[in-house]
Amino acid sequence: MRSEVRPTLPRHLHRAVLRLLRPAEAAARRLIIVMARDLPHPALQAQGPSFEGRPQAATPASQKARKAARRATLPLFDPLPRWRGPRRPVAAGVPRISFPGDGTSAPLAPRQPPMPDDPIDATRLALRLRAVAKALDDLPAHAGRFARWRARRDAARKDQAQRQPSARRGITRRVWPLRPGRPPGWRREGRHTHPVHDVLNIVHDLAFWAMERADTS
Repeated sequence: MRSEVRPTLPRHLHRAVLRLLRPAEAAARRLIIVMARDLPHPALQAQGPSFEGRPQAATPASQKARKAARRATLPLFDPLPRWRGPRRPVAAGVPRISFPGDGTSAPLAPRQPPMPDDPIDATRLALRLRAVAKALDDLPAHAGRFARWRARRDAARKDQAQRQPSARRGITRRVWPLRPGRPPGWRREGRHTHPVHDVLNIVHDLAFWAMERADTS
């Protein structure tokens, strides 16, 4: 069996593409939210997974197809910022190895630092590029996706409000698609910026306006 050949890019080029891909994804996501503002709430199916529940067990083949479809589709939610705990103190100097019965210790060889031309697996990067391109080519369809998610969220909120306080326990789900603070890939205006950063700054404010307008209407 032949091993699958994965596409690669030099490290410096992989990072350059990623620096523009993050704001492009965030801008496309906000365009979808703005387009979905005036869409009516679609009718939810009588059966199927709820906002809090999980889908029924599926076959391995259907699970694999579902995962492949998710990887090729632009996510509707911003990735949340990673929580960074307190930094642990790092011992200064080069680590050493000592052997029982030997008073001397041999220093470990320092790890080779990453080089700009090191090959990096670009499989995930290619999938993300394809996903954002598909979203921009068919924004109305993705706006419909967002409207369906919004309808499921509102239905779950209504259901939780009608429950008794002791029964309001369930799986936590996100109710806001935008992450707090600056959007992914944001850069301050000035040097080393790209037109995609200017677009992101504009649609970011519009997306917050669309979300607040939809939630209060």
